[in-house]
Amino acid sequence: MERSLSSCSLSAAGLLFGLLLVPFSNAESLQFALVAKRVDQHFFIQVGKGCAEAAQAEGDTCLLLGPSGPAHFRRQNEALEQALDKDLDGIALSVTHSKWLAEHALKRASKPPLITFDSDLGPAEQHLRRSYVGLDNLAFGRQLGRLVQRFRPQGGRLCILSGSPQDTNLQERIQGIRQQLLRSGRGADGTVDPLNGENGWSESQRCPLYSADDQEKALIQLATLLSTSQVDAIVTTGSWPIYQADAFRRQLGPLLAERGTRGTGPVIIMTADEPDEAQLELLDEGLVQAYLGAQSRELGRQSYRILKHLARDEPIPEKVLVGSHIYLPKASPELPAEY
Repeated sequence: MERSLSSCSLSAAGLLFGLLLVPFSNAESLQFALVAKRVDQHFFIQVGKGCAEAAQAEGDTCLLLGPSGPAHFRRQNEALEQALDKDLDGIALSVTHSKWLAEHALKRASKPPLITFDSDLGPAEQHLRRSYVGLDNLAFGRQLGRLVQRFRPQGGRLCILSGSPQDTNLQERIQGIRQQLLRSGRGADGTVDPLNGENGWSESQRCPLYSADDQEKALIQLATLLSTSQVDAIVTTGSWPIYQADAFRRQLGPLLAERGTRGTGPVIIMTADEPDEAQLELLDEGLVQAYLGAQSRELGRQSYRILKHLARDEPIPEKVLVGSHIYLPKASPELPAEY
């Protein structure tokens, strides 16, 4: 079967906007920037490549800016301050801590035009940006929940691994996972508390685990969890544990094998945006059951196009949503259409 399964496409708003994306005739070169949570993460590198390629095709430039190493809102705020000091024609920001950034660097963000990508500002701060480009993160969380249900239909004890409690996109994904498992796909309005037996699902008291986007910390957390707790399903809202596939295999492989011989191996569902061959091998080895990832390069291309229209004072949609893909082991059967 195809290893990569498309699970959703551009939103209606994005499709309608796509019809407006004709080549630009203005010869004046413009410079835009993406301010990422961290610039050394595969996802943001791919988004940056998509933006740079789209910009280059129009004679423009798109820079990838931000801190290196584990994500932190204070360090991102510094990078955003530096971006605002540059002579840029537009900035796209992946938000770490909405309220903090709004009270600090974003106080200056009246010019150049600001949009968000990947991770939006919170509802109270969304007036500071002109548009959002990225996933519908609540729906993405529900997709993660459906994959858990596929591999563990009887329910069990769940642990969610995330980046930071302040990441708006990741918190929405957690809500989507809980909504899916709580309501069997019907969803719910408002926030959902940690599951406590609903539909056979409960969450470990120590979870969610927050890794600050750091692989070493994520692997230590997962190793401790597998060694000390009975957990039936693990879901990650990001790809931190598999930044380096060999490290994941080396540190968690023996623990997962030992749990497997006792028949207590957990289902592991991970977010992995456009996984590389080494990460895909983890699927075929049975160390991970499924990945769900965003179309990261397309996210970068759409971010550039929104920024370009803003720089030309042209109308833009309030949101442009990009699609996601499911990755399964090569031998897996086809998934039903609802996935």
